[in-house]
Amino acid sequence: MADAAARTAVATAAAALGARDTVELRGAEQARTAAFIVTGAEGGALHRERLRTRYAEYEPNSRDRLVAGSLIPAHWVIQAQRVRLQVYREAMALFERYDLLLAPATPFVASHIAAEAVDLHGQQVPPRAGLGLLAQPLSCIGVPVCCVPLWPAEGQGLPMGVQLVAAPWREDCCLAAAAALERFGIAHTRLPAGIAD
Repeated sequence: MADAAARTAVATAAAALGARDTVELRGAEQARTAAFIVTGAEGGALHRERLRTRYAEYEPNSRDRLVAGSLIPAHWVIQAQRVRLQVYREAMALFERYDLLLAPATPFVASHIAAEAVDLHGQQVPPRAGLGLLAQPLSCIGVPVCCVPLWPAEGQGLPMGVQLVAAPWREDCCLAAAAALERFGIAHTRLPAGIAD
């Protein structure tokens, strides 16, 4: 799902950290769907009463998403939780062999805030729709994640985020890897030209 820039960013971080293996979290696509269902239902439930009494005060896109979430059937949520547990178990099996997993944060390089579309494998897609595609499977299973920005080597353009993922209660692994990438000069924070002006 990730484009070439996303894969390159992960490969760069992996090489710097001494990673040798490529693994796949089985069920990630199903976890993404499960996360969408669960967060939609939870958001809809949380806002249900306010939507009834203060409907017009909500931003239209958010309002529509919350209304749709409030209508998700309970049996969908139950099945989504089963999928979440299955993918969690798959991740725990990986953490028996690895301290840290790396993944792109988004399928594409950061876009300008006003961008209406980005290119993803030759298709123009709204950037907002793609932002959570690679983070949702991990947030769904509740593991610690630290996202670090990797800027283009030539200094032009916007960064690509790389997720550093560890087993539950091993935030120290994520943070140590992020600190190492900063020390190596690979990950760092900087403001693009024009932002600080």
